[in-house]
Amino acid sequence: MTYKSFSASRSKRGGNQSRSFGSNNRGNNRRNNRGKAYIDPTKYINKAVEQIDRVEFVPVHKFSDFGFVADLQANITKKGHEYPTAIQDGAIKPILEGRDVIGLANTGTGKTAAFVLPIINRLKTNPGQKAVLIMAPTRELAMQIDEEFKSFATNLNLYSALCVGGVNMQKQIRDLRRRPQFIIGTPGRLKDLMQKRELKLQFVTTLVLDEADRMLDMGFLPDIKEILAELPNERQSLCFSATITPQIQYLLDSMLKDPVTISVRTRETSEHIEQDVVRASSKEAKIQILNDLLRTEDFDKVLVFGETKFGVQKLADSLTKAGLPAEAIHGNKSQPQRQRALKSFKDGKVGILVATDVAARGLDIPNVSHVINFDQPNNYEDYIHRIGRTGRAGKSGKALTFIAG
Repeated sequence: MTYKSFSASRSKRGGNQSRSFGSNNRGNNRRNNRGKAYIDPTKYINKAVEQIDRVEFVPVHKFSDFGFVADLQANITKKGHEYPTAIQDGAIKPILEGRDVIGLANTGTGKTAAFVLPIINRLKTNPGQKAVLIMAPTRELAMQIDEEFKSFATNLNLYSALCVGGVNMQKQIRDLRRRPQFIIGTPGRLKDLMQKRELKLQFVTTLVLDEADRMLDMGFLPDIKEILAELPNERQSLCFSATITPQIQYLLDSMLKDPVTISVRTRETSEHIEQDVVRASSKEAKIQILNDLLRTEDFDKVLVFGETKFGVQKLADSLTKAGLPAEAIHGNKSQPQRQRALKSFKDGKVGILVATDVAARGLDIPNVSHVINFDQPNNYEDYIHRIGRTGRAGKSGKALTFIAG
């Protein structure tokens, strides 16, 4: 390898390290002048990647045990699903019963189906069920939920409106005027449509907050509160999150009634992800080392994280110019541009995707071989979500983080 690994025994704060390190959410709150708090570099290192004995999840139910309507069960079977994941196994039954639910699960655990399936079934079997509002933090996650809904709702005469920023609002208004049963969107665009009186919430009988912790991290709490104030008091409310912070708990206390909590969270960092650091003495050295790494044979599907929209685009352009075709996704790109970039990466047309943290949660990107933190995350929680894009479904993965040195 052309990079120098950071030795845990040699780690120490000093010099310009505090300028680039992120934060340790577990008690070290020292922040630099860019708003990042210090993360001990040893937290970016994990050499113990051997498989360890784990208690394998054994589902209590089959999907056929839940009593779904025939067309819904046929769609589930057609997709090849026989047994639910842990969050599905625990959450589907109380949602079918109309209970409020808190679902605590890591990303990539199948939680979208955990709420989509029972909601579809309730809409088809309960005449009092009228409309569903699902809020997600990013356009990509909202689109993913919409796609999953459509795949399960085939032949069920159920329709959705996808309401996200970055695309024409007029189409979304037309979709809403058709009175779809599923309204899926990001809080900002949903609030805009509500203020234009195009999004009418009096018919909503089920509310879902997906990735609630991420929505609050992104500053959506005021928008969420405005939307909640317009919803009927009598409704079913579901909240899915990787973590429950005091701020989220306060929100849940105000919106849920006698909730059932389903927790299937696992340890924060998968033992299948080998983690290490890369030392670089300058920005130019970082770029050169990154180029060398990406030319290495086993770096075949690589997700590179940067801090700013401008920096991500500049890095992707630089890599492409150097003969390493790369796509970029960030907030300055339109939704169609982001979709095309993600599709090119998923389909293997390009082997490198450079992204801001918009890609760190909720996206189903299979077989990512490496995650590279070209710029360090703002906090340790973001680090966990970034590297969680590799080593999924029990597969091995590798994560590298650049540090000064």
